[in-house]
Amino acid sequence: MERGITFNIQKFSIHDGPGIRTTVFFKGCPLRCEWCSNPESQIKNVQILHEQEKCSHCLFCVNSCPNKAIIHDNNKIIIDEDKCVGCLTCVNSCPNRALSYEGDYHTIDEIVDICMQDIDFYKESGGGVTISGGEGMSQPEFLKELILELKKHSIHVAIETTGYIKKEIFEELSKELDLLLFDVKHYDRDKHYKGTKVYNDLIIENLKFAINNELNVLPRIPVIPDFNDSIDDAKGLAELLVKVGAKRVQLLPFHQFGEKKYELLNRSYKYKNKKALYPEDLKEYQKIFLDKGLECFF
Repeated sequence: MERGITFNIQKFSIHDGPGIRTTVFFKGCPLRCEWCSNPESQIKNVQILHEQEKCSHCLFCVNSCPNKAIIHDNNKIIIDEDKCVGCLTCVNSCPNRALSYEGDYHTIDEIVDICMQDIDFYKESGGGVTISGGEGMSQPEFLKELILELKKHSIHVAIETTGYIKKEIFEELSKELDLLLFDVKHYDRDKHYKGTKVYNDLIIENLKFAINNELNVLPRIPVIPDFNDSIDDAKGLAELLVKVGAKRVQLLPFHQFGEKKYELLNRSYKYKNKKALYPEDLKEYQKIFLDKGLECFF
């Protein structure tokens, strides 16, 4: 039986589509956004997290790892993700619980069973299930099977997508979904690459497909300091959305919910201590979209 890898299944979500929802976070993403609030979502493998404050440096983890994937260097526990196979021997051997992990393999039936626990809430609120990540379409066969199984129960299925997925896969999967929450990060391909490590050509092409085929798509712009938060950036993004035929757009102000995760993954974070943005900070930014005739909201 095929299994997919997730890193969280969150009940009672109210920001990932209409109504009360269950959000299933898929692991694996083709982008490397410098501000990513879910850095544990990027790699499609089980990952070990280390909490320095709890560590006694007993080295049980180093000595227990069958693949020699853990070293102790400069008073830090370092995980070699190329060697780690996610066996969790280190996690289970840690006496202080300084090690944890992200990534669980599930069957379709397991995920559907969890989602079905709240079906009454979906019906009452007009909610459903949202696939998030990471990028759900990076596990296309598993995702399609999951969508079809949820549809058997008349559950509304949405996806939060980067749009950076092979055209053939995107076209097949997008038609099965009730709502596409589609990230649009920058209008300039080179600046897009600088912040995400991919160009935006394919993203724009897939967005055009969704709009031209009258799919239920909501473009969303994560507004990121020093990346796309200037008025000129707003003008460029608004022009792009008008050009592709979008009618509405949601602004997602930058936040710091994921900052701690970088420390646990022993990764540097470019936006460390950067001030969060709030809707009141972006009224002039929002006005650019409204003046272009776009329905623009937070």
